[in-house]
Amino acid sequence: MSLDRWRRGFGTALSFTAFGIGGLGIGLVAVPLMKVVVRDTAWRQYLARCLIQNCFRCFISLMRGLGVLDYRLEHIERLHRPGLLVLANHPSLIDVIFLLAHTPHADCIVKGRLATNPFTRGPIRAAGYITNQDPEKVLEAARESLLKGNSLILFPEGTRTTPQHPIVFKRGGANIALRTGTAITPVLIQCLPTTLTKGEPWYHIPEQKVRIDIRVLDDLPVNDDNQQPTGQVARRLTRRLSDHFNRELEQLNHERNTHDSVA
Repeated sequence: MSLDRWRRGFGTALSFTAFGIGGLGIGLVAVPLMKVVVRDTAWRQYLARCLIQNCFRCFISLMRGLGVLDYRLEHIERLHRPGLLVLANHPSLIDVIFLLAHTPHADCIVKGRLATNPFTRGPIRAAGYITNQDPEKVLEAARESLLKGNSLILFPEGTRTTPQHPIVFKRGGANIALRTGTAITPVLIQCLPTTLTKGEPWYHIPEQKVRIDIRVLDDLPVNDDNQQPTGQVARRLTRRLSDHFNRELEQLNHERNTHDSVA
């Protein structure tokens, strides 16, 4: 293994150690303190989300400073509007960190097991993020969150993208968009070389430094045809979204390859 790879491995270990300590610190120190000082639940969740956003920004800066990764953000200012339904592909474990770090007043739908993980349950409960433990309640919770002006982040694949495979969305994102009448803000994420995919441990260090490209695309309006069942419309919208993301990802790959060849 090259010296650079060893250095990035050390930086990765240090970064994830800091992440774990930060999660425990929020859960064991910040959350109890806020419960004592701040009585209003909504205000307490707002403060917790601001804290998480700033912690994630520091975490990203730490990874970049340690040489673990580099990144490029395009049209990120589009995430600064209130009440967005943000749908993104999910190539890496740290995608949500980037999105929460750059989306004000962000809510998100997380896997239920994260709500019991000792490193993540404190921040998740403090921020009031929506868990998918009870699918029956997710839609109503999403509706309420959007009505409050929060931006809701969702990964419609339901799991991390399989490398070298096309993006295939499930209907959760389309159902929320249709039932709340909210336009979709697509966020395209590319991670090269692939890392932290599903089932891949953090200590599998790529041969090259990771580069993450995040591009916020134009909003997609939701055209709800009231003459057809919602389930049918949701399936059609889901296919449309999957095709849209795959086309845009192909275009992003082409632009990056062209830039690398010129450089």
